[in-house]
Amino acid sequence: MTMGMPCILRFAVTTRLLSLLLQALLNTAIPDHKADAFSPPPAENPLFLDPITEVLFGGLGRWDAQHFLFIAERGYVFEHNFAFFPLLPMVLRCVAAGLLWPLSAWLTLHGRLLLAVVLVNSALFVLSAAALYGLSRLVLQDRRLSLLSALLYCLTPANVFLMAAYAESLFAALTFGGLWLLERGSTIKGCLVLGLATGARSNGLVNAGFLLYLPLQRALCQVQKLSRETMVKARCLRYAWIAVHYTVTAAVGVFVIILPFGVFQYYGYKMFCEQPSSTQEPISPILLTLAQVKGYRVPDAASPVPPWCLKPLPLLYSYIQDAYWDVGFLRYFQFKQIPNFLLALPIVTLGSLAAYVYVRADQEYCLWLGLFNRDAKEKEEKPPSGFFSRKVYVYVVHATVLLVSGFFCMHVQVLTRFLGSSSPVMYWITAHLLVSQEPLLMEDHSSASVKDKKEQMPMNHSLFGVVWTRLHQNPITELLNQWGACSFQTHCILGYFLSYWVIGLVLHCNFLPWT
Repeated sequence: MTMGMPCILRFAVTTRLLSLLLQALLNTAIPDHKADAFSPPPAENPLFLDPITEVLFGGLGRWDAQHFLFIAERGYVFEHNFAFFPLLPMVLRCVAAGLLWPLSAWLTLHGRLLLAVVLVNSALFVLSAAALYGLSRLVLQDRRLSLLSALLYCLTPANVFLMAAYAESLFAALTFGGLWLLERGSTIKGCLVLGLATGARSNGLVNAGFLLYLPLQRALCQVQKLSRETMVKARCLRYAWIAVHYTVTAAVGVFVIILPFGVFQYYGYKMFCEQPSSTQEPISPILLTLAQVKGYRVPDAASPVPPWCLKPLPLLYSYIQDAYWDVGFLRYFQFKQIPNFLLALPIVTLGSLAAYVYVRADQEYCLWLGLFNRDAKEKEEKPPSGFFSRKVYVYVVHATVLLVSGFFCMHVQVLTRFLGSSSPVMYWITAHLLVSQEPLLMEDHSSASVKDKKEQMPMNHSLFGVVWTRLHQNPITELLNQWGACSFQTHCILGYFLSYWVIGLVLHCNFLPWT
């Protein structure tokens, strides 16, 4: 069986191609729902290839994707556009206006942006799967668990959002890649990559915690080693150097991660709170009409100053979340939202289970915040690996913070894509559960018994089945091929991943509500 990075890359490419194909078929077969969503008028008349592009990839431009495509095409025009961070629109615009410029005679800018979504997010999805595998190898110290985690990511329940014109694929690639660099000790590079992640999504700010924790953990390890030295003066000087180095590293790292958010908020402040510049490009009459009909706010010197401009800390992003989407503590706890809580129940269960299982495994280590080891633990011949590796602690804390804030303060159904693109813990805990509960994956399960069980299952001898088996054989496809022999826990986990993977394509790509 071919394992490792090539196996993951093949599986990631295959699942992405299947997603695109299924999305095109569903978008053609099912009429779009007339949703009350942001839907700006087209900026150009369709060209020759635009109808074909819309049929093939139109499902990737639904719901919030409309905002990203609009910003990439026309910039930040309306106040509520500032809820969507600029890195993805910038990347899409560069690809559409650069790499895809030769198609401008047959495709409008909007059509080229849709095509750019396919190219950019497909490449980023494959890169994020590879980055997750590399990060898992460093943190889990378990090759098999790392492989399973990356393969499960390729079937993520948040699949449609990693494929559509959303920032999830970009954010996942930058977050997993930045954390991989930090774990390797490349603090400067990792910090820069995580700073870019903040330019893609606001929850990139939470990644600043890694720049505080991981350098502190390394500094304390150095202090413990120095405590054995006998020369007091040299030891004190070394302590001072470690303290200064940590302070500078943490301060600069946090600043770099926060900087994109601050610059973006300042741009919004300049646009809406100060006198518009005479050089500012005028807004088209069509968009002004749309703003009047829908009640969208545009920069206008004749209008009253927006209320958020008068606050001591004028944050446009916080105002938009409050005024436009009613995001706030316990605001979503309503009886009519029970279906959305049920949609989020699997990811909430996995996140809660990950924290519970990890804390229960070593309560004292967690009590000391993972910064100090007990003497007994230090004398162990081999430190724990896999999901119970001590390096996993900070990632469990990160995932728990995201889970709690999302559950109590956000629209709860977005937790699936929120955690699925921000934290590796969701894939680590599911891989851990599969390995510990599925007999077909257990340590003592010999290759001979696997072969015997396969021979008992009906085999697909079609050409497609042979090609699939030879090119994409991995632990996940083996479990799917032996579905009847799998345990109940495996049915629940893979059933959740696959059902959300498919249903998300059916609903989201046809303007029906989803997570």
